This record gives sequence, structure tokens and C-alpha cells, in this order.
Amino acid sequence: MDQLKAMEIFVEVARLKSFSAAGRRLGLSRALVSKHILQLEETLGVRLLHRSTREVSLTDAGQAYLEPCNAAVAQAQEATRIATQSGAGLAGPLRIQAPSSFGSTWLADALARFCLPHPQLQPLLHVDDALLDPIEHGFDLTIRVGGIPDSRALAIRPLAPCRGILCAAPAYLERFGMPEAPEALRAHRCLHFSHLTDGTAWRFARAGEQRVVRVDAAFTSNNGIVLQQAALQGMGIVYSTTFLAMRHLLDGSLVPVLAAWELPLNYLSALYPASRQPSPKVRQLIDFLVAEYQPVPPWDAALATVQAPSA
Repeated sequence: MDQLKAMEIFVEVARLKSFSAAGRRLGLSRALVSKHILQLEETLGVRLLHRSTREVSLTDAGQAYLEPCNAAVAQAQEATRIATQSGAGLAGPLRIQAPSSFGSTWLADALARFCLPHPQLQPLLHVDDALLDPIEHGFDLTIRVGGIPDSRALAIRPLAPCRGILCAAPAYLERFGMPEAPEALRAHRCLHFSHLTDGTAWRFARAGEQRVVRVDAAFTSNNGIVLQQAALQGMGIVYSTTFLAMRHLLDGSLVPVLAAWELPLNYLSALYPASRQPSPKVRQLIDFLVAEYQPVPPWDAALATVQAPSA
């Protein structure tokens, strides 16, 4: 038995409380995961896990074993990374998940530039607006806009502020007029992003004043690019982000709406498993993105030149 491998599997099973989820994370079948755990228990002469049809939990011996086991696995993995990466370029698969809007408009370009000096890297960029569990789905790095999970299993590094913005096509505003206050949105066609945590209650702030307006969504989607396309066609006022709307705001095909009012501020963050040190390729990619987006993200820097038409 490869005891170190069995220890790594035990750590994943203990964290995810599931043989199947640990298998997916490690690329192993459930049967093979179970076999490794049984062999480890036989070697140690103790039962590490309680099994039931509903969940897996630690025995007292398993709880006592977990912390030193976790440390040993992390140390071994770090030693392996240092040895294999020493004197060599970055190489191998790099599995990344990101929201579809940010992934296609900004991250794809940055990732390509990051990978160019490292031709042995094999990036896999999965764009999806669902809040997927990075560990369960086996991602090395996940980019989130808000929606940060309360989990000790994940380490988080902020990348950039993510500012919301309302905007519309000039043709729409010529037809229906520019709203002068948040409450005026009730009389407008609003294009709504379905993943907003407050639903159709749009929140505004200005000089300490707070307002909440529940809009009548004329078009709803879980994809910001879809909503932006609808706005470009003159369908209504879209709740977007500065990183997504920037290019259209700069060329005038969209204009800011209620620019004197601020929408809730979210952050772009990088998430990765906290149980071990990030690999050199993950660590260097995060550092690269931090340098790209801080202290002022390029989309906000560009939009500083846009003159808002009116509040």
C-alpha cells in the first residue's frame, strides 16, 4: 500500500464527508477510495471513519489522526512541487473556473498572456455562472464575483473591486427618457441579472442615503452578456458591471444611468483549496492577476474618462 497516497485520500474524504466526492476530486473511483481507506485502517489498526448511507464522519481516532495527516500530506505535496518545478517552466493542467461574463471578457485574454511564456501549461477554463464547489469539481483556481463561501476549506485572495452600473442604449433613452431618481425605474423596462442576491430589489446609495427599488423585470437572464446584448438592442436599462460594460460605454453604444447613485460593491476574488500550499502555477497566476487588476482595475481606469450624461 502507498501510505502517503492513502493519507491524501483520507484527508479528502474527511474534508468532503463523502467517498464519491473525494473520488471526483482525486480522479479515482469510489471503490478505489474505499479500498485505500480500508488498507490505511488495517495498517494503523484503528477505525478512522464512521460509514452510513447518508454521510461519512470521523471516529475519535480519525479526528486525532487528521491534523498530523493533513500536515504530512501538505508537506509531501509541497516537496514534490518544489522538486518537479525547480529549474523548469510551469507545466501541466491548470483547471480554472470563472463567471461567464468575466471569463470571456477579461480572464481569457489575461490567461492567454500568462500561458504564452509557458508552452507546457495546459489551461482548462470552465466558464459558468453557477456557484460550483471548487474542491468537489476539481478546480485548481476559481474566480468569483461576490458569492464567497463561508468555508475553511478554501483560501481567498481579493483581486479587484467589482462595481455595478446601470446603463442603456441611447435609442432607449431617447424613447423613454433618462430616469432622474431610483424610484423612476418602476416606470422603465429593466433587464435583470437573476443571480443578484436581493432578487429584483435594486439597492442604491448616495452620500449616506439608501434607497431600495423593486423593479419590474422586462427581461431576466443568468448571464450578463445576454443582458448586455439586449440592452444594446434598446430593450431597456441593464444592471451590469463596469468590467462588462466598459467597451460599450467608451464607444457610446451604452450610456450610464443614475450615475450619481452607487450600486452595492462586490469583489473579484481568487479561491483555491486551503489544505495545501498552492502549486507554483496557481500561485504565479494569482500574482499575475493581482498585478493586472490592482490597485485600479483597467476597466475602472478607462471609465474614469466617461462623462455621465445626468443623474
